[in-house]
Amino acid sequence: MKTFTQPGDFPLTDTWSYLNAANVALMPMSATRVMTDWQTDVAQNGSNNFNDHAEDTAFDGLREQGAKLFGCRQEDIAGGSSCSELLGSLAWAIMPQQHENVVSTSIAFPSTVYPFTRVSHHTGCEIRLAQGNNGYTSFDEIVKNIDHNTSIVSISHAEYTGGQLYDLTALAEVAHAHGALLIVDATQSAGAIPIDAPSTGADAIIAGGYKWLCGPFGAAVMYLAPHLQNTLEPGFVGFRSHKDMWDLSPERLDYPETAKRFESSTMAFGCIKGLEKSIEYLTKIGITQIYNHNIGLADRLIEGLSSLDVEVVSPLNLSERTSIVTCKVRGHDPLEVVRSLKERHVVAHKRQDFLRFSPHVYNNEADVDRAVSELRLLLTTGR
Repeated sequence: MKTFTQPGDFPLTDTWSYLNAANVALMPMSATRVMTDWQTDVAQNGSNNFNDHAEDTAFDGLREQGAKLFGCRQEDIAGGSSCSELLGSLAWAIMPQQHENVVSTSIAFPSTVYPFTRVSHHTGCEIRLAQGNNGYTSFDEIVKNIDHNTSIVSISHAEYTGGQLYDLTALAEVAHAHGALLIVDATQSAGAIPIDAPSTGADAIIAGGYKWLCGPFGAAVMYLAPHLQNTLEPGFVGFRSHKDMWDLSPERLDYPETAKRFESSTMAFGCIKGLEKSIEYLTKIGITQIYNHNIGLADRLIEGLSSLDVEVVSPLNLSERTSIVTCKVRGHDPLEVVRSLKERHVVAHKRQDFLRFSPHVYNNEADVDRAVSELRLLLTTGR
């Protein structure tokens, strides 16, 4: 299988089979250097280099790379410190009212729902969760919860437990037909699944940086559809919220007429620089190339697991698949399995009662074969 990375890009992979991007991905050293260089410069030189102009333009590179990632205009991109921060600001900007409802799934990562739950405590809007099982929720189950009172469908593009992938275009069509917005948490897909944001019809797509985007903690990227950029008033605001951030008057607040209005204040700018660099790293390879690579590794992993006493619970049909491969290990505590594999320099993760593998761009077939071999040894000998 073709390898896209270069020696030294991800040093851990020289000795470890790290199959855990759905938890925390490895970061290319080029992105790490950008972050540390920025922090070192500010620590040693203060504002000599990071001056007003540098602070004003700190997000420009992320907008450029985010536009490449999501197939949109730079004006459609905003940066933030986390997916939860950006989603929370959106939730308060939209603020569903008492007669309205918000639809998500019972298996969604909590931060996909919590911002709207907090709004519901203020407005009384209803939170509806389509019921799932074993990390899977059917499309029809989601749709039957959407009605003419639905304000928002807030969904994880890929579910974190089993990796189920939703058809965003189909969901957007249903949501819009009922007058609702589709808000997407793409933290488990962006960087590994091609996303042409405008074509999906989604109204907002947000991704944290530290999983499949191979970026740092403390940075996230958001696509906001053009029709919302002049209508939403962000829930979180700060001095950057004004269209001319250095016009420091508290007497007015005029927002930029782009997604930039959701960039509210100072933050760990080095993290933004690191995410910019990691997205650039991935887009130069090509997200479609990465997707094909990752699915090939997942195929090999599923084939290897089929010879063991495990049950793969991740979807097997291509339209719903990612490279997250989750399984039940019969008769074994998944946490103990994860610990034992780590002793063998194979990194997987426990989610609920499942064992989850998540190979990414820096992995190869040898990593997958090693994981299956070590798991077989553990299950057959207990050692």
